[in-house]
Amino acid sequence: MKRGFGIAAAALGAIAVALGAFGAHALRGRIDAAAMQVWHTAVDYQFWHALALLAVAGFASTRNARLWRASAFAFIVGSVMFCGSLYALALGVPRWIGAVTPLGGLVLIAGWVLLGAAFWCGAAKE
Repeated sequence: MKRGFGIAAAALGAIAVALGAFGAHALRGRIDAAAMQVWHTAVDYQFWHALALLAVAGFASTRNARLWRASAFAFIVGSVMFCGSLYALALGVPRWIGAVTPLGGLVLIAGWVLLGAAFWCGAAKE
């Protein structure tokens, strides 16, 4: 469990750095300031959730494994939904794609709640 989540965290982090650089260099002057801000928001959220996933990989235990796993998957799926829809919007896809963004945000929030529950339940048994 830890190894897979660590690899996923590293991948999310590496992709966030690459997309941040892409936005700063390849997109500069090609998209307007508002779209660039949306792009940067996506990069920021992706990077923070890569770090959250790394924390899950570091702290996960076999105790309450379902909560740890659910939290990790929520961070992964939420990042793809939330950040992916923002990247797409910044690049000019149809606005209806924006309907995915708040759903992804809810999944990210669920990831944090599940992470808290994993710690809470783990601490209660120690």
